[in-house]
Amino acid sequence: MSDAASGIIIVISSHVMRGSVGNRAAVFALESLGFTVWAVPTVILPWHPGHGRATRVTLETESFDAMLQELAASPWAGDVKAVLSGYLGSPGQVAAVEHFVETLKARNPAVIYACDPVIGDEGGLYVPEPVAAAIRDRLLPLATIATPNRFELSWLCGVPLASNAEILDAALALGPPRMLVTSAVAMMSGSTGNLYLSGHHALLAEHRMIDGAPNGTGDLMAALLLARLLEGHDEERTLQLATASVFEIVSRSVRRGADELTLQQDSASLSRPMALVQMRHLLHPAQKPKR
Repeated sequence: MSDAASGIIIVISSHVMRGSVGNRAAVFALESLGFTVWAVPTVILPWHPGHGRATRVTLETESFDAMLQELAASPWAGDVKAVLSGYLGSPGQVAAVEHFVETLKARNPAVIYACDPVIGDEGGLYVPEPVAAAIRDRLLPLATIATPNRFELSWLCGVPLASNAEILDAALALGPPRMLVTSAVAMMSGSTGNLYLSGHHALLAEHRMIDGAPNGTGDLMAALLLARLLEGHDEERTLQLATASVFEIVSRSVRRGADELTLQQDSASLSRPMALVQMRHLLHPAQKPKR
């Protein structure tokens, strides 16, 4: 393991028994890149509900909070470099994550908190509204970096987002100092984009659209972005590497006809992606020189 990949990342998200979503995607990716991961489940399901009936077990708040606080008080907690939260199953879990992150940051202000606000997609919210509102109000203010998709950012800010300028405005208003917005507006026909904002500095990574992509791409992207930042890459290289890995894995999974991301078969794409990604620097309209 390289020095850049030393330390612990705590991933808090859903766990499926079959498939590559939630913690299954994030933990595999992070461990493949050499990180030590503590995986905390929020809900447990046999598979992604998109595959059909899926019995759901949600960890109840008191036990969930107690486990997180035991992690925070452990003798190894000083080695925690980052926390990544994804799908959360109740407002009580949101409050427990808030308490946990605050506890870790009080001990070590350098701990990075990456909030992936997994609340919905173009079809609408797929968590109860109180959960989505709690993530907005309690977790995003703590986040070092947030990774919503375009629908999630729109819901969190309460405005429609039809252009990258509107996405930039919304991201700046929401508050985290760094943000990745997936499903941004691509400039090339037949493509999709990941828009990364750090202050007023914006980058857009584009690749061709892939129909029928399996679930879990957002979980994978959030984990890879965090990993590449922790490895010490600059922001442009971080976005390029993370986007290329996800695009490559999705492309290969679809070619195989798989109904899940084929992470094990494509683990080389996590560390050494070869896919071409179009990178662009964007200028927010407010920064453009006036004539």
